[in-house]
Amino acid sequence: MAKEKDHKSHAADVRPPPPEGGGMSTGVAIIGFILCFLAGGAVMWGYDSHRMKTAGGITADSSGGGGAWSDADAPIPVTSQDPVWGNRAAPVTVVTFSDFQCPFCSRVEPTLDQVKSTYGPDKVRIVWKNQPLPFHDKAKPAAEAAQVVFMLKGSDAFWKFHDTAFKNQQQLSPESYEKWAVAAGVDANQFKTALAAKKGAKKVDEDQAIANKVGANGTPAFRINGVELSGAQPFDKFKEVIDKELGKANAKIASGTPKDKIYVEMTKENFKNAPAKKGDDDEEGEKEDTKTVWKVPVGGSPVWGKADAPVTIIEFSEFQCPYCKRVGDTIKKIKETYPDKVRIVWKNEPLPFHPRAEPAAELALEARAAKGDKGFWDAHDKLFESQPKLEDADLEKIGADLGLDAAKVKAAIKEKKHKKQIDADMELADDVQASGTPHFFVNGRRLVGAQPFDKFQKIIDEELKKFDDQKGKVAAKDWYDHLMKDAKGAPEPEKKNAPAPAAGAPWKGGKDAKVVIQQWSDYQCPFCSRVEPTVNEIQKAYGDKVKIVWRDKPLPMHPDAPLAAQAAREALKQKGPDGFWKMHKKMFENQQKLKRENLDEYAKEIGLDMDKFKAALDSNAHKAAVDADDKAGTDIGISGTPAFVINGYYVSGAQPFPKFKKLIDRALAEAK
Repeated sequence: MAKEKDHKSHAADVRPPPPEGGGMSTGVAIIGFILCFLAGGAVMWGYDSHRMKTAGGITADSSGGGGAWSDADAPIPVTSQDPVWGNRAAPVTVVTFSDFQCPFCSRVEPTLDQVKSTYGPDKVRIVWKNQPLPFHDKAKPAAEAAQVVFMLKGSDAFWKFHDTAFKNQQQLSPESYEKWAVAAGVDANQFKTALAAKKGAKKVDEDQAIANKVGANGTPAFRINGVELSGAQPFDKFKEVIDKELGKANAKIASGTPKDKIYVEMTKENFKNAPAKKGDDDEEGEKEDTKTVWKVPVGGSPVWGKADAPVTIIEFSEFQCPYCKRVGDTIKKIKETYPDKVRIVWKNEPLPFHPRAEPAAELALEARAAKGDKGFWDAHDKLFESQPKLEDADLEKIGADLGLDAAKVKAAIKEKKHKKQIDADMELADDVQASGTPHFFVNGRRLVGAQPFDKFQKIIDEELKKFDDQKGKVAAKDWYDHLMKDAKGAPEPEKKNAPAPAAGAPWKGGKDAKVVIQQWSDYQCPFCSRVEPTVNEIQKAYGDKVKIVWRDKPLPMHPDAPLAAQAAREALKQKGPDGFWKMHKKMFENQQKLKRENLDEYAKEIGLDMDKFKAALDSNAHKAAVDADDKAGTDIGISGTPAFVINGYYVSGAQPFPKFKKLIDRALAEAK
C-alpha cells in the first residue's frame, strides 16, 4: 500500500463515463481545424497544412493556433508541440497531466467531455501533458506511442488514439498501439520506425519534468489557467474554477490584454497569488472532504456485520476494478480490528469501461438470492480471487464452486436479472457523487480510493468516540439512521425552462404523455450517435409514459449537419414520423457520409419522392424550422449536443441510462 500515496490524487477508479472515444473523422477540410463536440464530448481535428517540422523530420500538428505557436513563457509552458483541443485564443486553458494506464484518468474523461460541450472551443482549450506513473508499467510505452501518433499526424490522430486507449485500458500493448495508430490514420511503417527510434520519448520526459516541477505528482492532475485541481473531480469542481477564470480572463481581455497572451498572463498571475502548499503530513492540506456527512441509505443491500454496529461503511465497488481488489486487505483488517463495531454494506457500481463488472455483479446477487448475505460475500471473495478472469466460463465455474444452480446463474447473467438493483445502486452513487470505485462512506463521511488502513482507522475511531460521547441517548441499532436525518442529500438537478416544440415536430412514444423529453441533437456529432441506444432504451423502458421530441441543433463545426437536418425534415413532411425516423437512423448509421449525394441516396432508399426531396433541399425549404430549433436551444443556454430537457430537468451529454431514469422517474412522480 505504500505506493497508494503517489496514486491518491486519482480519487478512484472510474465511471465514465464512458467512454467510448471522442471522435470520428468527417473528412471535411476546414481551415485550421475541425471541432466536434457534444454535451459530453468533443474532439479536435488538426490539419496537414498546419503542421511544422520537428527534430527527426516528424511533423507536429499546430492545431489550436493556425500555425506554430508558443506559450512557453508561461509557468506551465504549452506550445504547438502539445496535443490540443480548443482555440488558441480561448480565455481558459486546462492543462491535463494524465496517464493512459491510470483508471482514474479514464474516469475523468467524461467530465472533460462535459467541460468541452458546456463551454465550447472558444472559451476553453484543453492541453494534454504526459505523466506516466512509475508503478504503471504500460503507461510510459503508451504515452510514447500516443506522442508518435501526434508527431506523425497531429491532434486529430492523437485524440482518436487517446480515446481508443482509454476505452481499451486493459489491452495496452505494442500490438494494440500499432493497431490503434493505424486506425487513427497513421502509416504503420512510419509508426513502427518512429516508435522504435524512441521519437516520442523526449517529449514524454519533458512533460514529466513539467508535471513534477509544478507538483502534479499524481494523476489525473489539472492546472486551469495555472489553478490546481487534482484527481478525478466531478464537473461542478471544474465549473467552479473555470467560471471564475473566465470572468477574470474576460476582464483582462476587455482592458487590453491580447487574446493570444491571456494564458501566459493568467498563469503568471495565478502562480504569483497561489496559496502556500501544505505539507504532506499537515491534515489541513488534505484534498478530500472527509468531514461532510452524506445521506447514504443502507436499503436492501448486502451487509457484513451486526445491525447494531455503531459504524456503518457503505462501499461503492465493482469486481473488475483492480483498485477495488487492492483495498480488500484493508477491509479484511477493518473486520478483524472492529468485529462488533463496524458493519460493511456493498453497493454495486459497475463501470462502463469494465465490461465484465456487470455480469460479475449479476452472479454475486444471484448467489445472494440463493444463499443470503453469506452467499453474496462468498461470491464476492471468489470473484476478486478470480480477477481479472471474469469471462462467462470463469463466472460459471465460480457459480459451480459456490453450489449454485448453473442454469439460474446463466439466466441471471444473460437476462440481467438483477439489473434493477444494480441501477438503483448506480443512481444512489450519482446522488452522492460517488463517481469512481472503490468509494466509501464511513457513517456518511467520504473516503475515496484504495486507501490504507490508517485512513479508515482515523475516521472509524472518531465515529466511535462520537457514539460513545452521546452516552446512550440513541441506541446503537438506531445510530446510523439518526446520523442520516441531518446528512447532506443529493443536490437538486439543473433545470431549464425550455419552450414547447413547434407543432408538427418529430416525436415518438406517447402522444399525450405527461413527461416530455426534448432532445437537441446534431446528425454529424458522434456523441449524439453514441446516445441513441440510450434513447432507445428509454423508449423501451417507459413506452407511452414519455414523449421524446427531436429538436435540431446543427453545430457550426459540423458543415454537413444543417442539410442533414433538412433532409430528415423533408422525410417527415413526405412520410410522417415513420419516414423521419428511417432517415434519422440512416444518417446516424452513416455519419461519415452526409454529403448531398449521400442524402439523395438515403432518400431514395426509404422511398421518398426524389423530385420533391431535391427541390426542398435546393431551396432550403426547412431551414427556418431547423434554425428555430437551434435558436430555442441557444436561448436557454444549450451550446453543445446532445442535450435533453425532461419536463424542465436538464441532462447534458451522452449520459448513461440511470442518469435519465432518475430524472424521468422524478418527473413522472411530479406529473401525477
